[in-house]
Amino acid sequence: MEKDNLEIILEDIRGKFELVLEGHASLHQEIRNTREELSEKINLVDFKVETLNRKIDDVDARLSKKIDDVDARLSKKIDDVDARLSKKIDGVAADLKVVDTRLGKKIDAVAADLKAHRADTEAHPGLYRVNEPQSKK
Repeated sequence: MEKDNLEIILEDIRGKFELVLEGHASLHQEIRNTREELSEKINLVDFKVETLNRKIDDVDARLSKKIDDVDARLSKKIDDVDARLSKKIDGVAADLKVVDTRLGKKIDAVAADLKAHRADTEAHPGLYRVNEPQSKK
């Protein structure tokens, strides 16, 4: 009877071992399937990231071009304004020189007239009287 019992126990162990092997094979297949699904998802995410990178690069290129165009236009406008203002400033400076020269000549003429008038007044003391203000003490 011991041999029969031993055979029964071995048969039972063999059955349980086969169950473990079947479970292991099932888990192995499930892991393989999960790996394939994850791989597909990762590939999809990689594709999306690459697409977004290309879009970002395109936007960057367009914005850089627009910024460069605006910079060029503003630089040209600034240079034009600078040239016009320099021309106007030079014109005003020239006009000021002319006015300064004319005023200098007029001031010199008034000074000469005043000097001549004073000399005439001093030469004729009885006819003209010069009242100069007295300083207060």
